[in-house]
Amino acid sequence: MIEANKLSKTYQHGNLEVNAMKDVTFRINVGEFVAIMGPSGSGKSTLMNVLGCLDLPSSGSYHLENIDIRLLSQNELAEIRNQRIGFVFQNFNLLPRASALENVELPLLYGRIQNSKRNAQDALRRVGLGERAKHRPNELSGGERQRVAIARAIVNNPSIVLADEPTGNLDTATGNEIINIFSRLNAEGTTIILVTHEMDIANMAHRIIQMKDGRLYEDVSTKRVSV
Repeated sequence: MIEANKLSKTYQHGNLEVNAMKDVTFRINVGEFVAIMGPSGSGKSTLMNVLGCLDLPSSGSYHLENIDIRLLSQNELAEIRNQRIGFVFQNFNLLPRASALENVELPLLYGRIQNSKRNAQDALRRVGLGERAKHRPNELSGGERQRVAIARAIVNNPSIVLADEPTGNLDTATGNEIINIFSRLNAEGTTIILVTHEMDIANMAHRIIQMKDGRLYEDVSTKRVSV
C-alpha cells in the first residue's frame, strides 16, 4: 500500500538549509491504522504532506499503491489526492457559508461525479449526521463539524484517510467519539494514518510511529506502548 524508502525533505530559507525530514523508511499495509507522534518540529507535518501527495520529497522514494509518486505530473497528483486520499484537519477547514451537505459534496464536484448530492448524504449518514445536512458550520458543535470533515474525506471512498490532529480542538469525550468513527472506518477496510499528541488516542491505532528531529525514532505495535 505505502512504501517510504529513505524519504528526506530539505527546505531553503534564504541562505539557511532546513532538513525537515531525514532518511525515513517504513511500510504501511492495506487496512492498517497507524498513529504518528512526535514533538513540534519533529517532521510529522512534513511526512504527512508527502504521504498526502501535497509535497514531493527532496530525495528517497514514495510508492502509493505501487505508483511512484515522483513520476506524476501535478494534474496526476491532484487526481490521486481527490480519488485515493481523504484529508481531515484539526481546524475542520469547512466553508462557513455552505451547508454540511454542500461541504461534503465538494470533492465530488471537483471530480465531476454524478449523483453527488446522494453520495454526500450517504457519507453524512455514515458519520451519524444524516439529519444535519442543511446546517451550516456555525450551527454545529465542534464534534459535528469534525464529523462533516470526515464525511467530506470519505465521500469518494478513498483507500487512505490522513488525519492531522483531528481531536486537537475537541474535549475528551467528543474526541473519543471521533476516534471511534476512524476505528469503524478502519474496520470497514480504510487505511487510517493519524497525527496526534495524545497517547490514549494513539493507542487506539495498530502502530505508533514516533518522529524526532526529522527522523523515524521508533515504530512499534500499540501492544508495547503504555499510556
